[in-house]
This record gives sequence, C-alpha cells and structure tokens, in this order.
Amino acid sequence: MSENPVKETIVSNRETDLLARVPDGLYINGVWQSGGGDPIEVTDPATGLVLKRIANADAADGIRALDAAVDASASWAATAPRVRAEILRRAFDLLQERRDDFALLMTMEMGKPLAEANGEVSYGGEFLRWFSEEAVRISGRYGLNPEGTGTTVVSQHPVGPCLLITPWNFPLAMATRKIAPALAAGCTVVIKPAELTPLTTLYFAQLLEDAGVPAGVVNVITTSESSAVAGPIIADPRLRKLSFTGSTPVGRKLIQQAAQGVLRTSMELGGNAPFVVFEDADLDKAVDGAMLAKFRNIGQACTAANRFIVHESIAAEFARRLTIRVAALKIGRGTDSGVTIGPLVNEAAVASTDALVRDAVTRGATLLAGGVRPDGPGSFYEPTVLTGVAPGSAILHEEIFGPVVGIVTFADEDEAVRLANSTEYGLIGYVFTRDLARGHRMIGRLETGMMGLNTGLVSNAAAPFGGVKQSGLGREGGLEGIHEYLSTKYTLIPVS
Repeated sequence: MSENPVKETIVSNRETDLLARVPDGLYINGVWQSGGGDPIEVTDPATGLVLKRIANADAADGIRALDAAVDASASWAATAPRVRAEILRRAFDLLQERRDDFALLMTMEMGKPLAEANGEVSYGGEFLRWFSEEAVRISGRYGLNPEGTGTTVVSQHPVGPCLLITPWNFPLAMATRKIAPALAAGCTVVIKPAELTPLTTLYFAQLLEDAGVPAGVVNVITTSESSAVAGPIIADPRLRKLSFTGSTPVGRKLIQQAAQGVLRTSMELGGNAPFVVFEDADLDKAVDGAMLAKFRNIGQACTAANRFIVHESIAAEFARRLTIRVAALKIGRGTDSGVTIGPLVNEAAVASTDALVRDAVTRGATLLAGGVRPDGPGSFYEPTVLTGVAPGSAILHEEIFGPVVGIVTFADEDEAVRLANSTEYGLIGYVFTRDLARGHRMIGRLETGMMGLNTGLVSNAAAPFGGVKQSGLGREGGLEGIHEYLSTKYTLIPVS
C-alpha cells in the first residue's frame, strides 16, 4: 500500500455538472447572495485540486442571517405541526431522489468512499423522517394539582432562533441531525457548516427550499472566519440556542460564550472510545466490529474506536486476524472502484496521525501494518495496526481521527474497566463478550453516553446520541432529540 494511491484524476462530466448545480452563495432569508470576505476554495482531499469557490461570510453577514431567522421565528413557531412534519417528509423524499448526487458530492469534498457516502445519505435522511414523525407528537400534560386548588397545564414551546455549527466529517448527517429536530420543534436556524466541507450543506439548503421550507427558517453561512462570525451571533440576545459538534477545546470556548446569554446548548464533543475484547469474545465478530468502529469514515469519527483493550490471552490472535483484514483495504479516491479507504481531510490530519504513530513506536509499540504515508497527491495515510502500545503514549490519550489501531492488553475485568475509563472523554465504548451478565455489568461500569455490545456500529436516528464527561451535553436523535429545541412552560389555572 505504499504506492501512489491516486492516478492523475480527470473530473468526470457528472462531477462537473453536479458542482455547477451546487449554490456558491450564502443562503439568507431565502435568497442566495455574496459574502463580505474573499471566496473560499473547497478542495478535493484525494487530489488537492479546487472543486469550487464559494461565498465567505463576515460578521455582518452572520447578523443578517440571524435577522432573517428572528423575523421568521414567530410565523414558523405558529405553523401547524402537521405542516412542519409534511415539509420534513418531503425533504426526506427529495433526498432519496437525489441520493446519488449527495453521495458523490460528499465523496468529492470530504474523501470518504462512495459506498460509505451512500450510507450517510441513508443515515442522514432518517433524521428527516424521524423528526417529521416527532413534530406531531410534541405534548404536555393537564390535570388537577395535588391540593385541588387549580389545574396544572404543562406545555412545550420552541426555544427560538438557533445557531447550528456542524463539523466536516459527516457533512449531510450532522446537518440533518440538527436541522430536522429544530424545524420539527418550530425553531428557525442559522447553520454554519465547516469550511472544509460546506458544499453538501449548500446543496441541502436548496433541497429544503424545494421541499417548501419558508424563507428565513433555514439560513446558511459559510465562512473562513468561524469565531469572528459566530461570536457576534452568540452574543446577540435574540439567539436562544447553540448546538455544536466538534472538538472539546472549541466546545469549551463556545460554552463560555453561550453562558453570557444563558443560552440552551447542545454539545457533541470529542471522544476517546475504548474497544474492549474479553477472553470469551467471538473473535470473528470482534474483528468485524473493529473494522467498522475504526475504519468507517477513514477513522475520522468521534465514535471511532480509539483504544483497543484486548485480553492478554487472545491479543496476539486478535491482532493477527485484524492485520490480515487491514492489509486487504484498498486506498484511493473514493469514487474509484473497490476503494475502501479514502484520504484524510487535509495535510494537517496526516501530520497529526503520523506523529501519534511515531510517538507510539518510539515508546516501544510494534508496527504490524501501515504507518506510512503513500507517495503522490492527496492527503492519504495507510491503515495502521500497532501492538504493545506503552502507557503514556499520546495515542492512548488523544483522539486519533485517522485509520490507526493501537492495542493494549489487560488481565481481568477490573483492569479493563480502569483502562477504558482512564480518559476525560465519555462518548461511546464498545464491548465484546459472550457473557451476558458481564455485558450488563459493563453497561453500568463504562463511563460513556453510548455503548455497543458485540457491535461496532450504534448510530441510529431513533436513538439518543451524546456523551458524558468532556464529550458533551445534551442528546441528538431519538425521543430526546426534539426536547433540546423545546422549552417547558407551567401554567396554573385556579379553581373558580
């Protein structure tokens, strides 16, 4: 896998046509318009070539987007839940019709293999369908109070205008996971996609307009100056909600800013997921789970397995089987036939991943596969397997965000739990065991917001996604997801 993974790329007519149909402006109050900054160049990480130049918002553009969301807020909140639901369902249907376009666009701007991009279209679309159904199920309660002196009415109301900040790694799913519950609840939004992968969100905004979302309900600002644009919006007293997915350090800063306005916040932050394999595990299932949990999205996911904690009696065999599977992965541009590992998102990601591998090797880890950057264009890094990772290695404490497996061993359950919980993060954990009682114990013992038991993939629109400790606040998806965008009001009606 050390050969140049990308041949000289000639962009297909289909790609050229698709890029021409992707809007290049800011979407404010239902109008595509220019921005105050110099254009942003969006590049293909597999080739380094520029895909498209788009508008670059400045602080004034951000406030104009908020103005539009505020102006549309009352009318959208008063829109019948069934109407909001039908618009979201139309958006779901349109996404299925245009799924090939969205999958190709994500592969071009983010790098993931086309098959995985298609999977993201399915996953992202489910948030539109799920919350279209939840929009008509917003409810409260009504009844006589315990003293018999009055009637208690508890009702739910949209929190108001929201700022949604999405990451680069799942350009569609992160947008739908935030926009769908906000709209279902009756909130208007300003969404700021990541500078590296904004095209999918722009194309999705066009789809929402086609689905019937009124002007001002969804506004999209793309910018290369995130803090300069987001800061004034967060400081504006008209904003009532902030939802962010990204790194923990950035999340902490946003929480500090949001505190000034006492904003409702949802924070889906960093992860350092343990992947625990007990001695009684089905090794075939464990290896299958490892391939999913580690190499999906090229390892660039907050849910990616970060630390492989394997019982000492089976660690060598687990590593052997996993290395065989890793060696069979095919690197290349995600549009090429048979490719299973695309590029990392940029050169900085390659450098960071390689530094973690080099540090682990220097501290005594054994390299079983990969650990090399291929020659040629694009920000590629070979899928890597390390065993004997020593305590104190950076790879055990930092979120890797790359296709690297680092294996450590344990002797008993208590040690496995101690190793798994020895992190400031707590997003997700994975456990493989045939012992049902042990599996149930691990649900209680792992300090995570989510857990996969004998599976390497847990994300589902109908389930609450989120973490504990430094991995964030709030939940996205599931019954819980819409409540992040609702406020509870209690009313007392005295007995006359």
